[in-house]
Amino acid sequence: MLNKVNAVKAKVANNFGLVKKRYQDFRLYDFASYTLNRLTPKKGYTVQTQLAYGLKSRQRFDLFKSEQPLAHRPLIIFVHGGAWLHGDKKDYFFIGEAFANEGYDVIVMNYHLAPEHIFPAYVDDLHVLLSYLQQSAAKHEISAENIVLMGHSAGAFNVMSGVHYPASNTLNQPLSVRAIIGLAGPYHFDYKDDPLCADAFDQSVPYQQVMPYYFVQKTPTKHYLMIAEKDKIVGHFNSHDLDRVLKEHGNHSEVVMIPKLGHITIVGSLSSLFSRYFMTKAKVLWALEDAFK
Repeated sequence: MLNKVNAVKAKVANNFGLVKKRYQDFRLYDFASYTLNRLTPKKGYTVQTQLAYGLKSRQRFDLFKSEQPLAHRPLIIFVHGGAWLHGDKKDYFFIGEAFANEGYDVIVMNYHLAPEHIFPAYVDDLHVLLSYLQQSAAKHEISAENIVLMGHSAGAFNVMSGVHYPASNTLNQPLSVRAIIGLAGPYHFDYKDDPLCADAFDQSVPYQQVMPYYFVQKTPTKHYLMIAEKDKIVGHFNSHDLDRVLKEHGNHSEVVMIPKLGHITIVGSLSSLFSRYFMTKAKVLWALEDAFK
C-alpha cells in the first residue's frame, strides 16, 4: 500500500513539474503576439514562409514583399528577441505587415537558440543568411543592395554583432548594410550568472570578449539605437555606452528615446493596430528615411 501511495505522490510531483515548466515557458508576450498576428491586416503584401537559408532546421525565414515597393527596393531583416533562449519568427508576422505596407520588403528570420547553441552561434546564423542573400536575391526577386538590419532585445545584440563582431563566418563580399536599428538592445553588459541569459554564453569567457561595444570599428553603416523609456530589463546605459564608442570611432549614431513603453511593448507598438498611439513606428520610419538620404 505504501509503495502505491509513493507512486501516486511521485506521479503528482512529476505532473506538477511539467505544469510548472509549461507555465514558465508560456509568456504573456506569446499570447499578445498571437493576438496581434491574428488581427494583422493581410492586404498590401505577399508572404512566403519557411524559406531555407541554410541546412539546419532553425535556419529559416519568412519573406514579406511589398505590393508597392519603394523605388530603391530596400530590404529590412528583422531579428527577434527572447534572451537568446526562446522566440520564433512566427510571432512577428505583424512586423512584416507593418513595413511591407510602407514599401519595404521584410525578412523575419529564425536562429539557433540557447542553451543548445551559445554565442556566437546565433550571430553566425545572421552571417549565413546574409551570405545566402548574396547568392539568392534574384531568385526571391528582392534587392541585397540596400539592407537594414533591425532587431529587438537579443535580436538587437545579434544585428549589432553581425556588423561589428570579428566573426569567423565572413561574407564573400561586403553587403550594403545601410543601417542598423536596435530596439532596446543589450550591447554592453556582464552576463556572468545573469538570471535571464547566462545559458546563452560561455560563462568562462569574459563579457569584454563578446559584447559588440568592444569591437566597434568605423563603417559607413548608420546606427539608430531606440530606448524604451520604461524598460526594466535592459538598462539604458547599453545604448548610451554604445552610442559614445560608435561616435568615438567616427560612426553615425543616434539614440532615440521612445516614451511610455517598456521592454516588450516597444516592439508590440510597431503593429499597425497600435502604431498610431505610440512614437515607435514613426521613429523607425524616420530612421529608414534618414538612412537612405
